[in-house]
Amino acid sequence: MAEQDYEVFWQEALSLIRGEKDEPEFAMWFDIEYLRAVDDVITVTVPSAFYRDQVKQRYQNYIETKIRDLTGKNVSLLFEIKPRERARNINKDEKVNEKTIKTSSITNQIAIIKEKAPHSQLNRDYTFDKYVIGDNNSFAANAAKAIALNPGNTYNPLLIYGGVGLGKTHLMQSIGNLIHDKSESKIIYITAENFTNEFIREVKEDRMSAFKNKYRHTDVLLIDDIHFLQGKTQTQEELFYTFDALYDAKKQIVFTCDRPVSELKQITDRLRTRFERGLNVDLQPPKYETRCAILKKKMEERHITIPDEVINLVSKNISTNIRDLEAALTKLIAYAELLGKPITLDIAQQQLKDVFSSPKQFNISTETIMRVIAEYFNLSYSDLKGPKRGQSIVLARQLAMYIAREITEDTLTEIGQTFNRDYSTVIHAISRIDERIRTDSTMEPTIETLKRTIREAGSKL
Repeated sequence: MAEQDYEVFWQEALSLIRGEKDEPEFAMWFDIEYLRAVDDVITVTVPSAFYRDQVKQRYQNYIETKIRDLTGKNVSLLFEIKPRERARNINKDEKVNEKTIKTSSITNQIAIIKEKAPHSQLNRDYTFDKYVIGDNNSFAANAAKAIALNPGNTYNPLLIYGGVGLGKTHLMQSIGNLIHDKSESKIIYITAENFTNEFIREVKEDRMSAFKNKYRHTDVLLIDDIHFLQGKTQTQEELFYTFDALYDAKKQIVFTCDRPVSELKQITDRLRTRFERGLNVDLQPPKYETRCAILKKKMEERHITIPDEVINLVSKNISTNIRDLEAALTKLIAYAELLGKPITLDIAQQQLKDVFSSPKQFNISTETIMRVIAEYFNLSYSDLKGPKRGQSIVLARQLAMYIAREITEDTLTEIGQTFNRDYSTVIHAISRIDERIRTDSTMEPTIETLKRTIREAGSKL
């Protein structure tokens, strides 16, 4: 490993960012100091664990892109916590033993050399040690560990699928991080969207040979969110040949997807069979006990203490996914740190009341909406999905699409697919209901009644 001098690029990147951000935002979130660089990893310091987590979530990719634009290299950031108060309280006139400083510096350099640099494409926080295992994910987690310990030979390829925020990326990158730590394997992690964009760019610039060499001669290929490949015929063809080259060479391949492969649309049959060739594992929303364990693990990582009654409250009221649990915890930590108050049960209830009452906490799906509305109009579920166009059926179908857009996280395209309709039909339905709300005084109360009934149905799931 070689130390690099990226400080000039770091300062230039901060200067560019200052020009793009409002001054209050820059002052709030860019109290970040350059420490050192080893290979293509820049280590910076931040004042607290909370600050680190917020900067990583909000700005890490943004900052790394700025530095990449300046250096032409894929540079990654590594964060260390250094409380600013401690630094300010040092007496400037205090004499420090020069020999101690030199010895400490040498020791630090040795530690840097011994410690393997993080993989530039992987999040160092995504490890098996930080992945909480419960009934919802134990099969997937154990399969992932087995693969990381014996890549290319066990369960190849692996496909991990499940809804948003259930830990697919964490599990995939845990595989990559463990392989990286214990071997010199060449690992590539990329989202399907970025894979597609890179493919298009290399075709345009006539550099396909370099693209093929990059992806067909790696030891481990991790591709996130393959549902993005739907309808991308040329990208699918290239991935098909890449898959075969790696599979024949016994190189490990891992994919993630937001649904089972059988539910993907516009995927070629031959690529679909490749996705299904190895082991397919799914992740389900965590159960109550697992949710409690996740929150306690996050508290341990952030070195904070929250009363058990608050943990129980959050775990009982947020059942959707890990991401929502972390968001709730972050909000409580921010309240405590910024206002200097302890987190109590009353404070948690007050701060998270909007989160707890959100429709998505009741696991409401478009299918649930359709069934409730079909019953309300004395229709069948199949009537709303089918071709019938009676007046009451059309109104019920349009209301279902309208409400699905308001209280689920489904995209308009996904809503259309549930109804066996296209995107433009959903747009038309929403427009028609908006128009009826303006002209028919009974429409808005009807919608509110339906929403209330739907939430009640969702709370029983």
